[in-house]
Amino acid sequence: MTLVFCRAKYLFSVVALTTLLSFSPSVSAQDALAPGAVFKDCDNCPELVVVPAGLFVMGLGGKTAREGPPHRVIIAKPFAIGRFEVTFDQWGACQIEGGCGHDPDDHQWGRGTRPVINVDFDRVMEYVNWISTKTGHQYRVPSEAEWEYAHRGGTVTAYPWGDDAGVNKANCKDCKSEWSAYSTAPVGSFEPNPFGLYDTVGNAFEWVADCWNPTHEGAPKDGSARTDGDCRQRVMRGGSFYYYKKVARASYRAKNPTAVKSYWLGFRVVRDLP
Repeated sequence: MTLVFCRAKYLFSVVALTTLLSFSPSVSAQDALAPGAVFKDCDNCPELVVVPAGLFVMGLGGKTAREGPPHRVIIAKPFAIGRFEVTFDQWGACQIEGGCGHDPDDHQWGRGTRPVINVDFDRVMEYVNWISTKTGHQYRVPSEAEWEYAHRGGTVTAYPWGDDAGVNKANCKDCKSEWSAYSTAPVGSFEPNPFGLYDTVGNAFEWVADCWNPTHEGAPKDGSARTDGDCRQRVMRGGSFYYYKKVARASYRAKNPTAVKSYWLGFRVVRDLP
């Protein structure tokens, strides 16, 4: 498999990726989990996309103190992340099998393929524990660094498509989609980013694993989650239909107490690869 990131806005080079990605294109089992591959571990599991190893500048382009200081992060190996936010249907499978006790409110917007909302951080942990047990693979929520890396998709701009949010490219309050300022949209309603992820801009804020710290000062440089700081509050990323586009920028970060559940807050999963 050849990966080519040829536009100037992309942070990666073919040479850098060739060095960092240690898989053989002649081995079919490895090809199945090569960067860009899409798979899922069961019928009612989230669909995953393999994100390549690489490096990026976390916090690049930040407009507030909490988004800095910009710092280089190395993602040493590929990982698989949800192509979409976890949906009501997927959460329902966890309920049916006894892994999730909470029945989230959909605000009468519909369930199905809309992102599951009104789930606090502890309930999200119930879901990832359930799916890890079900599949025999390690699932979790992404670290803040993994989330930003996957969201950027190799770009260095405010949004994966550029510095202007544009019109009807995502579901945020002033993005002028049919759902803007009103409700979540079914996942996958907009174009994916260069890594093949959907809805990292707007739709629903997403829980990530990191404890809250007011800046990136002292943050890990290997992409791992930050476990120091205020762990009663966790980081959220990505903005939502309810908030303005500036909140959905690549570097923007916010926090909420772990007990909070909201109609604008959901999550996506990561699955570790061998």
